[in-house]
Amino acid sequence: MEKDFELDLAKGFRDFSPAEKILRDSVIAKIRTVFEIYGFSPLETPTVERLDVLEAKFGAGESSDAISEIYRFKDQGDRDLGLRYEFTFALGRYIGMNPQTRLPFKRYQIGPVFRDGPIKAGRYREFYQCDVDTVGASTMMADAEILALISDVFKELKLDVNIEVSSRKLLFDILNFVGVPENYQTTTIITIDKLKKVGRKGVTDELLEKEISEDKINKILDILLVKGNNKEKLNNIKKIIGETEGIKELNELFNYLSEFNIDYIFLPSLARGLGYYTGPIFEVFLKEESILPVSIAGGGRWDKMIGKYLKDENRSYPAVGVAFGLEPIMEIIKKRDGMEKETVADLYIIPIKTEAEAIKVTQELRKQGIKTMIDLLGRAIGKNMDFANKSGIPFVGILGEDEVKQNKIKIKNMKSGEEFLSDIDKVKDIVK
Repeated sequence: MEKDFELDLAKGFRDFSPAEKILRDSVIAKIRTVFEIYGFSPLETPTVERLDVLEAKFGAGESSDAISEIYRFKDQGDRDLGLRYEFTFALGRYIGMNPQTRLPFKRYQIGPVFRDGPIKAGRYREFYQCDVDTVGASTMMADAEILALISDVFKELKLDVNIEVSSRKLLFDILNFVGVPENYQTTTIITIDKLKKVGRKGVTDELLEKEISEDKINKILDILLVKGNNKEKLNNIKKIIGETEGIKELNELFNYLSEFNIDYIFLPSLARGLGYYTGPIFEVFLKEESILPVSIAGGGRWDKMIGKYLKDENRSYPAVGVAFGLEPIMEIIKKRDGMEKETVADLYIIPIKTEAEAIKVTQELRKQGIKTMIDLLGRAIGKNMDFANKSGIPFVGILGEDEVKQNKIKIKNMKSGEEFLSDIDKVKDIVK
């Protein structure tokens, strides 16, 4: 007896209709174009990875939600495997397995990643990331170039954003200056990252629960909440804790950002959640955060992961990159632009008792590179026009007996209502 089933999706997974997939593909194409303009080349890694690689302590970090949310399973050889939860560790693993890769190695990767985490508005268990990373460049110019790329991606998408910048290294410098014990520093940084959201009191209360003294908490927050523009904030922190490696890096980065002419906000409390960051870090938010208060891109410098995959921490593989969250970006663009097109077709051919001739014309137009559909159901012209209009097809081609005799086709612009009697070889110019 056939087993009964429920016709439904797995929780946290989605179908994409043609209308939404067309819009997603157009957004991804714009992002990919900027990636390649900056000289990044595509890399593809497997969806399934060895579980020990996914769970490596120097990857996301033991305290990261990403580790607890890995989809785990065994293959038929009883080997422990998992679905990738992001791309950075996969790049680290790839370089570790291909140590002769010519540096600097600039790669991008776009595709689905998986996390078996809680589901809420805008969060799914399968989602797309669009990553770029530069491996093999320790200069802050590489970090500044990534930030310039971020700025250009959002200009291309016509999204007005704030790029927030800080440094994991600076945060550790501050905690060392204040005297927070090393074994408390990582958990303290996780709380500090919430300062923008919960404010001074919220961070204070949480750090008190973590047994950080009130005196140390006040010193930390006084440093993090310094006033001034970007360079003034950095100089004010320097006056308090002295010139540290983190401050030197940020000062160099800020100078390069001036050369790239990039707007940014220095937010000293920014920490980001993944444990592999070693230097400058950054996150991107819509300027109108009330529309979508979550980060839509984030990244930073991760200099140590590849050496650890090689089990040779003395071997230097400096790296910096950013991941764009396609899902929140798509939510914004769908609300702004809508989804008019249900098909990729730019032209819909309606034969009027001219099916044989229409097939030949349709094939000729396809050879010219025009995305063309032809009526397959023999419907009346009114129903065909309605179909083209509702599908978002911008042009309709009507081929009757008169048009065939003249070796022409009538083209109608569905938005303007204009009609043209065109030679077959001129249709491409009209559709463009």
